[in-house]
Amino acid sequence: MPGMPALQPLLRAFFERDPREVAPELLNKILVRDDGRAGRIIEVEAYCGADDPAAHTFRGMTKRNHTMFGPAGHLYVYFTYGMHWCCNTVCGPEGEGWGVLLRAVVPIADIERMRSARGGARSDRELANGPAKLTQAMGIDGSFDGADIVLDDRGVSVRTDGTLPPAQPRMGPRVGISRAKDFPWRWRNPDVTR
Repeated sequence: MPGMPALQPLLRAFFERDPREVAPELLNKILVRDDGRAGRIIEVEAYCGADDPAAHTFRGMTKRNHTMFGPAGHLYVYFTYGMHWCCNTVCGPEGEGWGVLLRAVVPIADIERMRSARGGARSDRELANGPAKLTQAMGIDGSFDGADIVLDDRGVSVRTDGTLPPAQPRMGPRVGISRAKDFPWRWRNPDVTR
């Protein structure tokens, strides 16, 4: 991407771990679309399958959540509240139903395209500061469910420019859920206001 350091793909082994390990390390990685859009990941939440009553996969595999039970390093994209797309990176070994919800990015490339996709945003800070805003700004919908983000399948990937995750990310409870609300499995970059 012009004006940005070379971006390196993440290895599949990065995602083949417990989502509570992957999530804080995803902070400062870059979500990239092949149309030029890119955003630095600043907020994430871990979901832990059968051990997590708030996970879509808590009660087992369904037609909706089957991607989460597949190989790590894929994107699980789902429709929620009858109006929004959200996306998780699939983590851990196959069959676990583990993932990390991408909650927010800071736009860093092709911001004009993001503004166009998010016509109602009042400021650039609001372009992708929530999970549904993120997918809208990045042009991610249900057609991306199952995309391999290690291999840039369907033009979407998670990459690194060498920026390390924050040494002391902000941790707290997940938001927008009704069960297991007290699990401190949300991480935010403390250097970025959203």
